[in-house]
Amino acid sequence: MTLWYATEDLTLGEREILEPYFTNLEGPVFALTNLPEVVKGALFARYSRTPRSLRRLFLDEFAEDVGPGGRVTAMGVARAEKLYDRVFVEYGDDSVAQLGGVHLACEQASQLLCKALEWGRLAAYLEQSTRYMRFDDKPGGRWRATVPDEVGQAEPELAERFERFLDLSFDSYGRMFEPMREHYLRRFPQGHTDSDFVYRSTIQAKTCDALRDLLPAATRSNVGIYGTGQAFEQLLLRLRAHPLQEIRGYADLMLTELRKVIPAFLKRVDVEERGVAWSRYLQETRERTEEVAAKYLSGAESGRRDEVTLVDYDPLGEEKVVAAALYAVSDLPDDRLHSLAHSMSPAEREAVLTAYIGERGNRRHKPGRAFERTSYRFDVLCDYGAFRDLQRHRLLTIEWQRLTTEHGFEVSPDIEEAGLTADWQSVMDASDETHNALRDAGLGDSAQYAVSMAYKIRFVMQMNAREAMHVCELRSSPQGHPVYRRVAQRMHRLVDEQAGHHAIAAAMRYVDHSDVDLERLEAERRAEAKRKAGDGS
Repeated sequence: MTLWYATEDLTLGEREILEPYFTNLEGPVFALTNLPEVVKGALFARYSRTPRSLRRLFLDEFAEDVGPGGRVTAMGVARAEKLYDRVFVEYGDDSVAQLGGVHLACEQASQLLCKALEWGRLAAYLEQSTRYMRFDDKPGGRWRATVPDEVGQAEPELAERFERFLDLSFDSYGRMFEPMREHYLRRFPQGHTDSDFVYRSTIQAKTCDALRDLLPAATRSNVGIYGTGQAFEQLLLRLRAHPLQEIRGYADLMLTELRKVIPAFLKRVDVEERGVAWSRYLQETRERTEEVAAKYLSGAESGRRDEVTLVDYDPLGEEKVVAAALYAVSDLPDDRLHSLAHSMSPAEREAVLTAYIGERGNRRHKPGRAFERTSYRFDVLCDYGAFRDLQRHRLLTIEWQRLTTEHGFEVSPDIEEAGLTADWQSVMDASDETHNALRDAGLGDSAQYAVSMAYKIRFVMQMNAREAMHVCELRSSPQGHPVYRRVAQRMHRLVDEQAGHHAIAAAMRYVDHSDVDLERLEAERRAEAKRKAGDGS
């Protein structure tokens, strides 16, 4: 297996600073060692808002705090605590609160690899965002994209075709960036009360949001992972059974680096009768299921579907939640409580839920586990860019289908207004043609790399009412991307109108159904206000 990745040019002095804290200084996978937990948390917290690698971040922000003996000084720890607090408090990024413990950096990973890394429930993840930086530079002289071994090993014409598609995608992204940015500057003039920083940040995020779906699934990102030995073991077992060479090869890199810091937890991964047998089981069951699917589903058509479909719910779910809410404060058995809840009037059930939910001061105030008594299963068909964000909700059950160009693609009205539809269409056409050429050559799994993120993917999300509250409120917030906001808003309406769970839907009081133009503006304003308050200015 040949995995190409860009390497950083480090001076001898920089290498001497980095060596005590990084398990290697060349590869895209490395672990952090000999650092206070808060320093590691602060570094990963910065990951999603910078194009810099973790090593470069350390050099830029902590190198001056390395004292005698190669130890981070108290000043460096204080600096990390301040940075950590700023990201957590100002931006409300709850994910950074999980980042204390064993960290692994996985850099230059394709979008397909990122989704495989983030599949598990037992670890915490932060992924480099596509809305805070541009993707048209060439680190190491190549685009930020993976050329899969399967394509490189295929006939030369296919490999050349894939490279031409990457050139078109990233060139178009770069060429369209300034016209798109200028369009937003004209459409949304700077307000008198907004600083230049807030305004520029908002316009930058808006432009990145509009153009990110031009990028293919081959686009590389950085992922920071925190997990226990158990979480990493389960992750590696899955990755080693994956049909894509990039993902299997990355598992080997991860295992090598993890064994430098937590070797005792990973002894079983490559033992023939343990981890190897486990991975083989996962591979065999996947292949056999694909065989029976081809046999029994051949010729079946899905028909026309909405973007979000509520395919399963419990008509009695709301009264079951009422019974569950009463369980812990009564001495009656569960089935008796359900019978009593069923006999209550709608007003009485509403009174129980009103007491149980209480006065929610913000969306982080959530009712207890009684809301886990009923669930909803949604079939979703939206663009891959939005799926990437929705997929990261690990408490729910999510499964997705192979990424193809068969379901069509999304194009934002803003692209049309900016006069860039023809450029957008040319990239989509090239994506479709390249994907189909790879698929027809027998590279069905690898063909996914050539699919632009504007193309739609089908996936199912199954969640209880408590998790539905979290997903719908978080993903409908004004600073979110328009597509996943639309998905979350539709889910909320279906809970209310189709399932008929009016009280549960009403409890989701922080679902935002408003139309928003500049998604990041209010969030950037709040962040600046907190910065000023913290500085005393």
